[in-house]
Amino acid sequence: MMTITEVSKKYGISAHTLRYYERIGLIPKAHRNENGIRYYTEEDCRWIEFILCMRRAGVEIETLLEYVNLLYQGDETIEQRRQLLIKQRDKLLLRMEEIKRALERLNYKIKDYESKIVPVEKDLMKMDFDRSYAD
Repeated sequence: MMTITEVSKKYGISAHTLRYYERIGLIPKAHRNENGIRYYTEEDCRWIEFILCMRRAGVEIETLLEYVNLLYQGDETIEQRRQLLIKQRDKLLLRMEEIKRALERLNYKIKDYESKIVPVEKDLMKMDFDRSYAD
């Protein structure tokens, strides 16, 4: 079991975000000890990991809430959940292609600049070399 501070540090998110996710129903309500302090089980942490993974991938909170609500409705929503996840996967694949194209363009520009820098550096080195032998 982990406290909210430990979970916050482990996953690199604020305690405020954890409380918010709990309040809106994105993660299950945290257990509390006799002093009212939240603690999280391994199962809770798996939920948190899933939600954070999806959020970092760009899945919107509303979509995750829809998924969680479907999950709580039981097995009759399995196909709806599967379709929801397929749609999110397809969005991610599209974003990956967009990122790949942007990366290719950046690499091209970097290479272009490097080709301009290298001749300038060679000229500077030659000037330094010539100057050192002129002394």
